[in-house]
Amino acid sequence: MTSVQEQYDAFPYPERDPEEERTRLITGSPSHPVEIDHFLFAGKRDWSQPFRALVAGGGTGDALIQMAQVLTTARKPYEITYLDLSASAREVAEARAKVRGLKDIRFETGSLMNAAQYGPFDYIDCCGVLHHLPHPQEGFNALAGALKPGGGIGLMVYAPYGRSGVYPLQEAFATLLQGEPKDRLKAARAILDRLPEGHPFKRNEGLVDHEQGDAGFYDLLLHSQDRPYTIRELHETLGAAGLAVTGSPHAYAYDPKPYLPDAGLLYGLDDLARMEVAEKLRGTIKTHVLYAAPSGQSEGRVAAPAPGLVPHFKGGNAARMAQAIARKGVLPLNLNGEKAEIPVSGAVVSLLRHVDGKTTLAEIAAAERLDPVGFAALWNGFSKDLARYGLLYYSSILR
Repeated sequence: MTSVQEQYDAFPYPERDPEEERTRLITGSPSHPVEIDHFLFAGKRDWSQPFRALVAGGGTGDALIQMAQVLTTARKPYEITYLDLSASAREVAEARAKVRGLKDIRFETGSLMNAAQYGPFDYIDCCGVLHHLPHPQEGFNALAGALKPGGGIGLMVYAPYGRSGVYPLQEAFATLLQGEPKDRLKAARAILDRLPEGHPFKRNEGLVDHEQGDAGFYDLLLHSQDRPYTIRELHETLGAAGLAVTGSPHAYAYDPKPYLPDAGLLYGLDDLARMEVAEKLRGTIKTHVLYAAPSGQSEGRVAAPAPGLVPHFKGGNAARMAQAIARKGVLPLNLNGEKAEIPVSGAVVSLLRHVDGKTTLAEIAAAERLDPVGFAALWNGFSKDLARYGLLYYSSILR
């Protein structure tokens, strides 16, 4: 059986061409600095102070490059440690950083189980890694032990229901296919082509990694260690490591109410039970993306509207958002094929033109000649709705 290290040395993941760093920056969740600030520092982090981060299991460098480039562009001091078992993946990450001219990055080849020896850290990114460990709980524990007081973690782990069809194929391929990674890949592709169209994997339209190159195919269907987590299992595993969830940029996905004819059906269920029901009803969640902090330090970590905070729209599309709202009185959303609409008061449209990542809520209110109460009545509900969909965050990083 191919080891995890052998796999990623043969097929660094995700596939990235360092030369493409000249034309685009890959961004996402977790670990965009604005998002980190929102979910772990209540939108109030003092970015003039050095930001010390670890990318644990950094792969070919997506989280590393995103953090380093955003902080470099914002002219904020940082030191990021990249850590991964695969020398091949590290080479790609280093090449990407070199193309961009990024500094203050420390590259290390090694296991995240030794994270504490490189720390402590204000922030740890661990995206798509913990579920591949032989003993995942030990990995969660190791990362928790590498945090500074007041620090936090952004992570992604696989979820079971949205990956329907993956795990039976992983098990079948593990039984049938031996030898070198490239030989296993060729044989698996041949088998997949012969499977009936009714196979759960082929009917799962949300699975695309196998269509995005050899590394994506191998990571999805030939991985030797892949343990998904339900949302309850993830909360329990974090709790065992002394961590608690602060929030998620995909909070909307854990709300069961859109699927229920009567919200009273949820009576008596606590928040986690409701999230658990939503995951089962939705059936399409492939990954859990969330932020966590030490259990005794997790309260009050997520930003909420306050006069001194600076709002950011994801993607910076304030003008387009205002146009969409002005046309229909709703903000239309398309979330991985799922469509939704957020009702928005027309009075909010004039506020949007001030959202530039630098202007505080108090300054927006003053520009529109609104008193604090009147502004809050217009803004706070809108803010809450957009934050649930990962479209609005607070951070002073550009001030």
